[in-house]
Amino acid sequence: MTREAGRRDRLRATAVEAGLDAVLVTNLLNVRYLTGFTGSNGALLLRADGDDVFGTDGRYTTQAGVQVPGLELLIDRATVPALAVRAAHLGTGRLGYESHDVTVDGLHTLEGVLADAATGGTVPELVSIRRAVETLRAVKDDAEVQALRRACAVADQALAELAAEGALRPGRSELQVGRELDARMLALGAEAPSFETIVATGANSAIPHHRPDGTVLAGGDFLKLDFGATVDGYHSDMTRTLVLGHAADWQQEVYSLVVAAQAAGRAALAVGADVRVVDAAARNVIAAAGHGEHFTHGLGHGVGLEIHEAPSIAAAGEGRLAAGMAVTVEPGIYLPGHGGVRIEDTLIVTDGEPELLTLTSKELLVL
Repeated sequence: MTREAGRRDRLRATAVEAGLDAVLVTNLLNVRYLTGFTGSNGALLLRADGDDVFGTDGRYTTQAGVQVPGLELLIDRATVPALAVRAAHLGTGRLGYESHDVTVDGLHTLEGVLADAATGGTVPELVSIRRAVETLRAVKDDAEVQALRRACAVADQALAELAAEGALRPGRSELQVGRELDARMLALGAEAPSFETIVATGANSAIPHHRPDGTVLAGGDFLKLDFGATVDGYHSDMTRTLVLGHAADWQQEVYSLVVAAQAAGRAALAVGADVRVVDAAARNVIAAAGHGEHFTHGLGHGVGLEIHEAPSIAAAGEGRLAAGMAVTVEPGIYLPGHGGVRIEDTLIVTDGEPELLTLTSKELLVL
């Protein structure tokens, strides 16, 4: 059995427990997770009886034959409606669908298609499965963890090479640094950056998700780098904050506080831990030092086929950690008009100590 087949069986068990006869999976990342298909048009009709059908269009006939062996293949440009028709013709009573992926217009189309296809018979009832596949995706298997390790290693090496070559120096712009960091990750084997690389210097470092611009790096400024590499579809995520030239007392103080908060957050990662408790472990360190209002986002999030996925480690988060979850821990302190510090790692939750995947030192680097 392939790992994709095992994943389909786990979703099938969820569907049967919910009283569904079939599930129509339309989110492309979820389709990839369940089938291995990487094209731009694909959907899966997963059936309780195990006779699943994969749908795509004529551009991907050969690719689907290679990536999705063993499943019945339906070729139709209107892939999702065609699979809905198949579901109706197979006598499906209750059809699950991904309500977070299907648009309002798409839902109306499905309702109409099902009604037309079931003329003279029972019209399948559409039932939301919410984020059932994303729930499965939150726990990574060994192959997924290995892809994440490689993605993190690419990011680690790219930053190390740029720093060693003197590319992070006063006089260069945020845009120049960001583009070189992206190019270096690609040269080291990444398929793409994980997201739009954040390079923020000086007062811009106090903006959590600043978009790099023409601001020039200057001596005495913080330089915040938030970036990652994508390998085999899996995303790494790391933030490091440096100082260009001499570090002032206030910079050392803020940096040390974030280091302590980050260590507390990492230490709280444990199987069964409530995500809100993990968030509080780091947040309380910052709040106790009088900077609670300057930590303006959640402590972390899951990573995998998406850069932000379940679980959400935040004060408003829900759920508990499980072994195999890949998560970030990224506290920050942001002082508007002055500068900010964020330190972020990607880790795997285990039955023992979490596995740290981003290995770049967290000591304050002064360049």
